[in-house]
Amino acid sequence: MTKSILITSGPTREYLDPVRYISNASSGRMGRALAQAALDAGYAVTIVSGPVAVEYPKEARVIPVVTTEEMYRAAVEIFPAMAGAIAAAAPCDYRPTRRASSKLSKDVLSRGGIFSLELEETPDIAAALGAVKRPGQWLIPFALETENLRERALVKLRAKRGDLILVNNQSAIGAGVSRLEILAPDGGVLASLSGTKEAMAAELFRLIEKRFSSLS
Repeated sequence: MTKSILITSGPTREYLDPVRYISNASSGRMGRALAQAALDAGYAVTIVSGPVAVEYPKEARVIPVVTTEEMYRAAVEIFPAMAGAIAAAAPCDYRPTRRASSKLSKDVLSRGGIFSLELEETPDIAAALGAVKRPGQWLIPFALETENLRERALVKLRAKRGDLILVNNQSAIGAGVSRLEILAPDGGVLASLSGTKEAMAAELFRLIEKRFSSLS
């Protein structure tokens, strides 16, 4: 029986008003590369993706979302039927506490040239998947860090109950070529990869097949 895999990909958007939003520069290119590598490895692939310009493989099922809450709800609903998940998306960690129903004009926003914005946390998608992960499933989150990469990634890995974590830095955003480390929960570096995202994704799935092949 074909195994199924969930991949989250791309950014999310958190709106201040109908036209302004908080987001990031995640392109979805890594998610696309992972999806193709998963298909090549024989998986059925479901992608939950924020707004991106890339085209995902036609063989994959794509569920488009916009906000972190929407991505969270879709991923939590889908994950129980999956063999595993890779949380490659870069969802917003915070959202405005209030969303205006009409565009906020500059004179309303600014007080002496300063605009204050009140934010609240969004759901932690990878942690939510880790919390409901059943025996036999695996979860691989990403960690994009600008300093102390391994230390911060391991904190995230353990907090989210992941099985491995993929670590890179800001140079990976939107790039076709980058670097990636794969860490185990004990802190061991299983692989240090560099090159195209497609080549690194293929190598990751070779490792996944070796490490998780005994899981049902």
